[in-house]
Amino acid sequence: MNKLSMRRMRENQSGIISAVKADGEMGRRIRDMGLVPGTHIKIQGRAPLYDPVALRVMGFTLTLRNNEADIIEVEVE
Repeated sequence: MNKLSMRRMRENQSGIISAVKADGEMGRRIRDMGLVPGTHIKIQGRAPLYDPVALRVMGFTLTLRNNEADIIEVEVE
């Protein structure tokens, strides 16, 4: 499996979160949304200017700004 930041994933690409590379308030906020290592995600789409990114996680759709997606490392299939 290859590791890359969530921002670099393509539409309809799936993977498993391997790390959240942020501490403090940003890291806590990301983890509170359920984006923790071991969580399966799928990229659903992107806005016309590629920010934000929409992803499917635990049965719901979540959108993240690119600066948030940059700190999440994903193992892609």
